[in-house]
Amino acid sequence: MTETVQARSTNARKDQLVPRVMPDPKNPRLTERVMGIDQTGAPVEIGVPVERPLTLYLNSQEIVTMMTINDYPEYLALGYLLNQNMLKPDDVVTEVVYDDDLQVVVVYTERGTNFEEKLKKKTLTSGCAQGTAFGDLMEAIEGAVLPKAELRTSWLYQMTHAVNTAPSLYLEAGAIHGCVLCKEGEPICYMEDVGRHNAVDKIAGWAWRHKVDAADKIMYTTGRLTSEMVIKTVRMGIPILVSRSGFTAWGIELARQVGLTLIGRTKGKRFIALSGQERIVFDQSLEFVAEESARHRRKGSDDD
Repeated sequence: MTETVQARSTNARKDQLVPRVMPDPKNPRLTERVMGIDQTGAPVEIGVPVERPLTLYLNSQEIVTMMTINDYPEYLALGYLLNQNMLKPDDVVTEVVYDDDLQVVVVYTERGTNFEEKLKKKTLTSGCAQGTAFGDLMEAIEGAVLPKAELRTSWLYQMTHAVNTAPSLYLEAGAIHGCVLCKEGEPICYMEDVGRHNAVDKIAGWAWRHKVDAADKIMYTTGRLTSEMVIKTVRMGIPILVSRSGFTAWGIELARQVGLTLIGRTKGKRFIALSGQERIVFDQSLEFVAEESARHRRKGSDDD
């Protein structure tokens, strides 16, 4: 027991040294104002997210062009390469160079890489589905062993309330997804982007760059719990994945295969766990949990 407490204390101190990342909805680069009319013909002005192309190179090889809000190009580049199995966790990155004028980010590694036979130039759209996926992502599932963590329902409700009420691009302009890495009930890295895959890749890059211990963390996403979201969470070594949205059958199957705790439809008092239920500790009385306010409901909230 003493060793466990000491280990948790050490991890807590390490996490305190890592810079906390939260959305910056007032960043003028991320949104712009657009004029239009409403259903009555009256003029309206709204804020909308700004998409930008970002071309990623790994050493001398062009990998992909992504559409992104481009607030953290270094983390997005690293996370994308990690989650596509092009960059190994033990690889040495010697430099990451970003050129804002050219809209290019280059990741340089100590060891040589060559993906020419696998790759052709591809563009990822900003839609919810990722246009392309490289490598055999199923390698992350085969033989994966996730940490023995716990999820207290008090943390779950604290976390969802914190995410829903934090200043964000979604509340400012909508049309955007969010992914949040949490420790217990506290968000420590909150990333947004036009595609949820970009958002989770940015978290992966941030966590790898800062050597964040994934064993006691929770991944939260505003998007669906698809197979790819499950695979990326497992690749990062995170034992718990939570969403306010619903599930896909293959996402559930893969989560059960590796013992990932998978929780969806998390809104107000409600949630549904379809995998890894043994990690859940029911320590929160529902009598003291507030329902979700209308202002914080996201698209698709009523679909489930």
